[in-house]
Amino acid sequence: MRHLLTLCDLTPPEIETVFAVTKDLKTKYQQGVREPLLPGRVMALLFEKQSLRTRVSFETAMVNLGGGSLFLGRDVGWGERESMADFGQVISQYCDVVVCRTNSHAKIEQLAEHCTCSVINGLTDLAHPCQALADLFTMSEIHGDLRGLKLAFVGDANNVARSLALACGKLGLKFSLASPPGYRFDESFLKLLAQECPDATIEQTGDAAVAVDGAAAVYTDVWTSMGQEQERADREKAFRNFRVDAKLMSGARADACFLHCLPARRGEEVDADVIDGPCSAVIQQAGNRLHLQKGLLAWLLTTKP
Repeated sequence: MRHLLTLCDLTPPEIETVFAVTKDLKTKYQQGVREPLLPGRVMALLFEKQSLRTRVSFETAMVNLGGGSLFLGRDVGWGERESMADFGQVISQYCDVVVCRTNSHAKIEQLAEHCTCSVINGLTDLAHPCQALADLFTMSEIHGDLRGLKLAFVGDANNVARSLALACGKLGLKFSLASPPGYRFDESFLKLLAQECPDATIEQTGDAAVAVDGAAAVYTDVWTSMGQEQERADREKAFRNFRVDAKLMSGARADACFLHCLPARRGEEVDADVIDGPCSAVIQQAGNRLHLQKGLLAWLLTTKP
């Protein structure tokens, strides 16, 4: 039984295996085949936060694989009506895997500690591993071999940026973060990154043009995420020189793709002519959430400990 709470839980060869399974299942899906690799398996979606891509892609993934899913909101009383230990032990008797989307990363760690079924992080304040895996799978479809490529992230060093930095470090990509002071990776994360990926090439800069120079992919996210609404005015001021526009994209490779985890605010972190233009891969990227998570579920639930 394995958990995926952060990308520290996967080795580079395991990520490559998940990508191989994903590619096979996506090819079959496009041919009209829904291979039932997980008949009778049950997935619980334990969500405290709103979701479109994560919820719908995971539910669809399990149905495609021959299993079923249960969407559980706050009404089940997770961590409120009964103890985390009781909740985790009970739900593990009903379900084969729990996908958890919560504000606090500490809360998903507590859940995993008491579950005897697999727990997958569907987003926390610290990490978004499934998003990062789907993003690099998308890059591999566009560019082929990932090793040595550069991914530039323009924006806040948030949960997505942290997961991307780990994914890039594990798979041999260069990662460049363009962000104003106060919004970059903290020392504790940089220490973790060095431990997990000692050969990683990581750059942090206050100049977005430096970050995107020679990049094979330029990535951004909203400046103000869910739960940060009270910081919106300060963030708009801090990030006003970090919008991805056509001029900034011109500094990347000629074949560079634009990525965004969505939802997006056109005219804020990215111009409409970029996100809706020919270099944009955001729809392909969003679609790959389904295929990557199918590959992840198939690998996670059929791999012996």
